[in-house]
Amino acid sequence: MNVVRMIRRMAVLFVVAGLAACSKPPPQALGTLEYDRITLPAPAAERIVAIDVREGEQVGAGQPLLQLDPTHARSELAAAEAQAQQQREVLAELRTGPRSEEIDKARANLAAALAQAREARAYYARLAPLKGKGYVAAADLDRARASAGDAGGQVAAARAALDQLLHGTRPEQIAQAQAALAAAVAQASAQQVLLGKLAIVAPRAGRIDSLPYRLGDQAPVGAPVAILLAGDAPYARIYVPEPLRAGVHLGDAIQVFVAGRDKPYAGKVRMIRSEPNFTPYYALTGDDAARLSYLAEVTLGTDALELPAGLPVRVEFRGSTR
Repeated sequence: MNVVRMIRRMAVLFVVAGLAACSKPPPQALGTLEYDRITLPAPAAERIVAIDVREGEQVGAGQPLLQLDPTHARSELAAAEAQAQQQREVLAELRTGPRSEEIDKARANLAAALAQAREARAYYARLAPLKGKGYVAAADLDRARASAGDAGGQVAAARAALDQLLHGTRPEQIAQAQAALAAAVAQASAQQVLLGKLAIVAPRAGRIDSLPYRLGDQAPVGAPVAILLAGDAPYARIYVPEPLRAGVHLGDAIQVFVAGRDKPYAGKVRMIRSEPNFTPYYALTGDDAARLSYLAEVTLGTDALELPAGLPVRVEFRGSTR
């Protein structure tokens, strides 16, 4: 009887062991830990005159990181502001119109031109009757006639100059001056913005990942002078195999296993792409090697704050089936 029971127990153990051997591991997705990387470029080709942080340091939003030499930008700003002030004075002068002294001067010029014209006409009138009697040369008479005509032109010019002053500034001139002033003000504003950008600050809270340049270096325009890892904690960037895509949704709670850590970290799916990608080489697992995958991101809690970027991660989908 005892032998029969022992045989039955052994049979049960073999069945359980066989089932365990035949069971497959739960579906999984692989990836890496990542941070939101913010690259801060050099707004101008100026020397770095101050560095206020170190690589790996935690910084807050708005905290100064480094300072570029503002000397040249300040000079350009001063020149732009002076140009804007000049255009303001030009516009004010045009709006005010001519001074009374200028109008009086124009009237005096007109009176002088009229007097000269009367004298020139009178002289020509005296010489004209003498031509037939042979008392005046033809050349002298021609010069007198030309002088009278020139005096008449001088009168017309003086009268036009006076009318121009009396009519004031044309609206088109004021519009041109307003446009020139707006351009000068915009240039000064642009220089002011550039000057402010030379003091590079952290746009978000995070950790300094890299400072490619050192004190005294002159980075070219657009070159990254600081790289910031933003966010309270890293997130897992994983590649979901195509057979599991239908079972993964935004907001799903999920456990993330990090290489070198015993306990899993609680996470939540925050993004999953609608278009598939080919599985990256480091995420190929067995039958999935030739299949498509969907890029997804899983947020982690503050308990993962100290984890560095780049660590391999593994996510298991225990509720999914192949």
